[in-house]
Amino acid sequence: MTPEERESLRETAELVKENNKILRSIRRSNRFSAFFKIIYWAIIIGSAIGAYYYVKPFIDPIISGINSIQQNVQSVKDSTGKLPSLPTWLGGKQ
Repeated sequence: MTPEERESLRETAELVKENNKILRSIRRSNRFSAFFKIIYWAIIIGSAIGAYYYVKPFIDPIISGINSIQQNVQSVKDSTGKLPSLPTWLGGKQ
């Protein structure tokens, strides 16, 4: 093996070691990133579920009030369908 080949082989070995360090650090940072993304989404989803259970007692009466209003409006509509028309009621022609 000539001295030039030996030097080239040594430089290649140094580059391989350096690349290995870089690739390991990239892999490590990807693992940390994936771990923190999981934590991030768990916090977001958990806080949304917690907020739902915290706000639910305040929303339930509002929803039941809206449902009762809808039932009242529907009963008024049903009642107006049973009434005779105004001209007939006043004694006029239909």
